[in-house]
Amino acid sequence: MIDASEPEGSAHPIVYLILYLPLGIAAGYATVTLGWLLSHAGASVEQIAMLASVVFLANTWKVAWSPLIDTTLTAKIWFMIGLLLTAVGIMGAALLPLETRLLGTFGWLVLGFSISATVCSIAVDRLMAFDVPDHLKGQAGGWSQAGNLGGAGLGGGAGLWLSQHSGHPWIAGAVLAPICMVCALPLLTIREPGRVGRGKSYWATLSETGLDVLTLIRARIGLLACFIMLLPIGSGGLQQLWAAIAKDWSAGADEVALVGGLLSGLVSIPGCIAGGYIADKIDRKLAFSLFGIALSAVAAIMASTPHTPMAFLVSACAYNATVGFCYGAYSAVTLEAIGKGAAGTKFNLISSLSNAPILVVTLVDGWAETRFGATGMLYVEAAMGVAGVAIYGLVAFATRGLSWGVLFGKGNIAPAS
Repeated sequence: MIDASEPEGSAHPIVYLILYLPLGIAAGYATVTLGWLLSHAGASVEQIAMLASVVFLANTWKVAWSPLIDTTLTAKIWFMIGLLLTAVGIMGAALLPLETRLLGTFGWLVLGFSISATVCSIAVDRLMAFDVPDHLKGQAGGWSQAGNLGGAGLGGGAGLWLSQHSGHPWIAGAVLAPICMVCALPLLTIREPGRVGRGKSYWATLSETGLDVLTLIRARIGLLACFIMLLPIGSGGLQQLWAAIAKDWSAGADEVALVGGLLSGLVSIPGCIAGGYIADKIDRKLAFSLFGIALSAVAAIMASTPHTPMAFLVSACAYNATVGFCYGAYSAVTLEAIGKGAAGTKFNLISSLSNAPILVVTLVDGWAETRFGATGMLYVEAAMGVAGVAIYGLVAFATRGLSWGVLFGKGNIAPAS
């Protein structure tokens, strides 16, 4: 078992912003840049939603390969492996002809570089859990999600702008791939954590990892964290569909590039950081729930206001900023629950669960837009968010003071550490 004491001389949480950028770049490039280019090559909103869902399919299942990253090689080596494959995958998708008959090939490429990007994020989660003291978990979570959403702005907005204004869509990949590689520089400032089960056989190490994960889900704090992440709270499904629905507000490529890029970064990055700071001051799951309600309110307001290009910019910025608050609180909830042992696996168990509702909300958004139009889609998403918070509130209230150990026959179980 690795040393669970707080490390001395921890790196400033801002380094996690940079290390998380590749995950966001990969997602932003797939959902915004490719989404716009393929939608204007003849792909439907539903097809774009399916392509975007591939990104979250990788994130939903990343817990399956998290134990490998927790128990073999070093976190820094795994980060570099994932980083190289992510850059190569983005470049490969950029070079592919923009034809709807190749949507299946695009899907496989997006899945490939999305999985590679998750390898980077799992390695960073392992570094973060070891390096960040307990009282700064919200801040570290906020900075890391600022990198995630800021990277999405680079991969989406900047990628789309480069594709449109260079006249050569492949230019976006040629610029974004090297940016990903530069993100490795902060590794020089962070200490490498020990591996789970060092000195033991691999199967004994996997067994130890499994016990650490079991500790997480047998603690009320861990089980509630897993449960709240399964609900459609703060999912931000609309972020994957800006390019596909912009026409309903008469918005063009420049507006989409702004809300998926520069403006997204300007509002979502401070939102992530502020959300993480606030989550350190109040109950972290309460903060996540309140931000989720706020996101539903923004979606409902966007549906009820005039559908003009300016309204699109303002509403999308408000939506992106609120998603930032949600993501900052999400990371704070996760870091609080996981402790240190098998951190990559435990973090990504919760992270995988959290990506399931994002996948579902994105697909439901695409389905709702096809049947009810963009306005109906927004009301459907708002309703899902409110329902998710209501369900969590009822379960948390009904189980207050409950000893989870009684349910599992093991006595009272302490929170995961």
